[in-house]
Amino acid sequence: MCQDYLKTERKNMTFKSGFVSIIGRPNVGKSTLLNHVMGQKIAIMSDKAQTTRNKIQGIYTTENEQIVFIDTPGIHKPHNALGDYMVESAYSTLREVDTVLFMVPADEPRGKGDNMIIERLKQANVPVILVVNKIDKVHPDQLLAQIDDFRTQMDFKEVVPISALEGNNTEKLLEILKSNLEEGFKYFPDDMITDHPERFLVGEMIREKVLILTREEVPHSIAVTVDSMKRDEDTGKIHIMAMIYVERKSQKGIILGKGGDMIRKVGKMARRDIEVMLGDKVYLETWVKIKSNWRDKKIDIQAMGYRKDDF
Repeated sequence: MCQDYLKTERKNMTFKSGFVSIIGRPNVGKSTLLNHVMGQKIAIMSDKAQTTRNKIQGIYTTENEQIVFIDTPGIHKPHNALGDYMVESAYSTLREVDTVLFMVPADEPRGKGDNMIIERLKQANVPVILVVNKIDKVHPDQLLAQIDDFRTQMDFKEVVPISALEGNNTEKLLEILKSNLEEGFKYFPDDMITDHPERFLVGEMIREKVLILTREEVPHSIAVTVDSMKRDEDTGKIHIMAMIYVERKSQKGIILGKGGDMIRKVGKMARRDIEVMLGDKVYLETWVKIKSNWRDKKIDIQAMGYRKDDF
């Protein structure tokens, strides 16, 4: 299908396209920006750091241009094999994009994590736009001081302050990205908004609800796989069977909850989002399974869907 689109677009070289990576420390609002630009949920969000584990592609298409956004895992100091995968996944995007959006929060001073990213960006041969997010949380004087501080560290192509949550100034950012696009192909069909399969998105929506509802000790230890997803001919609903993996027995107890209360809440909340995404009624079954120290075992990390082939 992609080849057909490439052939078609060769005839119309007024069309512009490009790849944009959104990079930054954990929890600075990268996924919030992607979801806002796309107008719907592509990447999961929570107030827990390291929510995004895979590179999420959001495909923004208009009559005249196509921007493929890559929302990367937050860059942090890795503490296990999964952390190594996440950081390498984020940095690998520098080799495959036309522009980098380096996102920082307006309400936190520049830290060691930002400095580490800046050093890598200096070595990359790609234009970098500094995106200062969460401007709704600070006084204008604090915002200007933050911008001046980051400008002393490297030469940015543009500096754009935004609020991804409120949508403030995001249109200006989009216009800047459009103006920097070069003539190119339409890489994906008009109606395609992500390159991830539905099973991946379903698993991420379930994982998001666990992150939102559970305590601090659980979030980084969970993974979700969707083992089956097919229409039930009797009910007409999409029947989804998903497994939630944890590392310890105590974590399994937290996710199940008293009398199964927590797992029912997770299922109810996830089902709503999944039905919106699929545009169909869903019957969701979830189980919880213990897989000790899976984040330190490469074979388990790959089994959970985190593969080095992705970068």
